[in-house]
Amino acid sequence: MAQRTNTEQEFKPSAAIRQHYEQLGAQAFYEQHGAGYRNPHEAAIGAVLRAVVPEWRLDLTRVLDLACGSGEATLVLRDLGAGQIDGLDPYTGAAYLARTGQAAEPLSFEQIAEGALAGRSYALIVCSFAMHLLPASRLPALLFRLAELAPRLLILTPHKRPELKRAWGWELAQELVLERVRARLYRRLDNDSD
Repeated sequence: MAQRTNTEQEFKPSAAIRQHYEQLGAQAFYEQHGAGYRNPHEAAIGAVLRAVVPEWRLDLTRVLDLACGSGEATLVLRDLGAGQIDGLDPYTGAAYLARTGQAAEPLSFEQIAEGALAGRSYALIVCSFAMHLLPASRLPALLFRLAELAPRLLILTPHKRPELKRAWGWELAQELVLERVRARLYRRLDNDSD
């Protein structure tokens, strides 16, 4: 029987993900463990999505699951009646495919900021437990590009970062904290609808 490599094994965190990031850095962590990654906060992510989607009446006709991981958000959004969901993640494509049955495009935040998604349109972008990993200096370019794609951006984070600035094209519309997960719904500034 062939021995499995780290990228083929399901990653089961014995310590906080933060400790792994500190040891390897976020990029190296996902390069090594992305194929078998599972977010240890998946249950809380699901609870938050199940709370905010109906309460905030989020349009799920076409959703971009940005930094989709192993499909934690995609699976819940499907259960909530989402139409088309596009998953993007440069590191966890194998894990996403295994759990959701669909391929994730291997695009990074940097590639998106450079225009890799130009011409696409979504009703909602969901970014779960990932945007806070991006250096603050790279947020403006990414957020300007995301504002070209959708009128709403839902960020799920384990803490208060990132905090988006109006100068980047978004304003905070709603916020909820549940099971230590913070959900922030942003509205694109040029969109007057609720």
